[in-house]
Amino acid sequence: MLKYRNTTALAAALIASLGTPVLAQDADKGEDRRSHAVITPYIEAAQVVTAELQPGSDVFTYSRLAAGVDATIAGRNSAGSVSLRYERSIGWDDDVSDVDTLTGVARGSLALVPRSVTLEAGGMAARTRIGSNGASSLGGYGANSDLTTQIYSVYGGPSVQTHVGDVEVSGAYRIGYSRVESPGIVPTSSTGSLVDVFDDSVSQSATLRAGIAPNVVLPVGIGAEAGWNRQDISNLDQRIDDRHVRGEVTVPIRRDLALIGGLGYEDVTISSRDAVRDANGDPVIGSDGRFVTDDSQPRQIAYETDGLIWDVGVMWRPSRRTTLTATVGRRYDSTTYYGSLSYTPSANTALNVSVYDNITGFGGQIASSIEGLSTNFDAFRNPVTGDLNGCVGSAEGGNCTLAGLGSLRSATYRRRGVSASFSHTRGRSQLGFGLGYDRRKYIAAAGTVLAPLDGLTDENYWVAAYASRQLDRQSSLNFGATASWFDTRLDNAGSSLGYSANLAYNRTIIAGLSGTAAIGLDGITRESLPDYTSASALLGLRYSF
Repeated sequence: MLKYRNTTALAAALIASLGTPVLAQDADKGEDRRSHAVITPYIEAAQVVTAELQPGSDVFTYSRLAAGVDATIAGRNSAGSVSLRYERSIGWDDDVSDVDTLTGVARGSLALVPRSVTLEAGGMAARTRIGSNGASSLGGYGANSDLTTQIYSVYGGPSVQTHVGDVEVSGAYRIGYSRVESPGIVPTSSTGSLVDVFDDSVSQSATLRAGIAPNVVLPVGIGAEAGWNRQDISNLDQRIDDRHVRGEVTVPIRRDLALIGGLGYEDVTISSRDAVRDANGDPVIGSDGRFVTDDSQPRQIAYETDGLIWDVGVMWRPSRRTTLTATVGRRYDSTTYYGSLSYTPSANTALNVSVYDNITGFGGQIASSIEGLSTNFDAFRNPVTGDLNGCVGSAEGGNCTLAGLGSLRSATYRRRGVSASFSHTRGRSQLGFGLGYDRRKYIAAAGTVLAPLDGLTDENYWVAAYASRQLDRQSSLNFGATASWFDTRLDNAGSSLGYSANLAYNRTIIAGLSGTAAIGLDGITRESLPDYTSASALLGLRYSF
């Protein structure tokens, strides 16, 4: 959710304080405010054959019926995109269960008071595979539905921006809800212990900032900020309560370069409860495969810190289309690094890089990722499974939330890493890719069932790519791929590599009716368990209204 460590928001605020024009993509938004809407509902039927290549050699067949809608809406005071799909898979064999799935992603904004008050909202529904070490990865569905789980997340809230004399005032409040359904098979680690899969959480954040630009009252820009981040996680009643206040200064060196810095105070507390224990002292596990929370016992502190925080850095903006911020400081009682790069050489090309450091839970992470999504995007789907691919693309840079999910464990963690995305559209072609590294250090209270996780880390390296080409007026070719390498210190299960790739040919038969032929390869490679690989083929028809 919104925090001052959100480097994109920080860069925008500091650019404003320098008195320079808005970023190019923001300027492009204001050039054409004529209302338009593209809404495409559809129904679809397809036949899928999946062959297990290893460790077995089974062949599964199932039919797929789906209904969905893809829409992009833009108006003078509103904008939004949505891709929503309901699907039912019907197995032809007794070993293949029937599955109902809802997947989609949406992001929108509405100006309640033009240029002053905006309401933001978004949501995501996705399906992912979960491993015995808690890692998630895309692909490998169909006949193996017990190995998958469903993820839901929504967020919303108002933003305010105005001026009081020479003072620029801005603020925002966000609330989000995230949930992970219980998988058909409860995952256990290599030692046989339960992997406590995240259940649900409510995330809230609020920020308020006031600042004066350089050379208005003083040669330097000055500002003050306050922020609050609260996450309530249902598993063992975990809670993150993070508050800070901070003063900041912007020192112009030249028109395209400024030094930035801040000094403040923070108070962070993470707490939880233990699980209910049986007569032998073992934790009780509920019907959903998660620990049962002992509400009769007091909360226990897992992490607590308060004191001074500081940061210093540089902001460079050589042109309207390039912005770079890089900052080092101290927070969470240790050194922190964060920054961002935004490069949009044209309206059809975008490169974004983000370096981050924050304390969060799985639900808060997902809600923040949705908030960072553009209101104008293209959702790329796996043509064989119908699920969302790792990334969505937009003229303002991609978002690869699903490619970088990492672990689905419930414990809170300090998250550090870097992510990058690139998107480009030229004529009939569109392509993009994303890659990143994510490191989580888990935080758990002593004496609780999660205590063995405290201080342990896992790492996730991920990459995702998509490409599409309009061959002629009737046909197109689409490609998507994602891979994630997950390594954990939480048990001796070692690392795992999950991957998925697909290729589809689409052709218009008559107006509104199109056919699809697609192939896909999905798998996972593990150190402690047999590898799994499957290949699939699809033939289908879609009617768009």
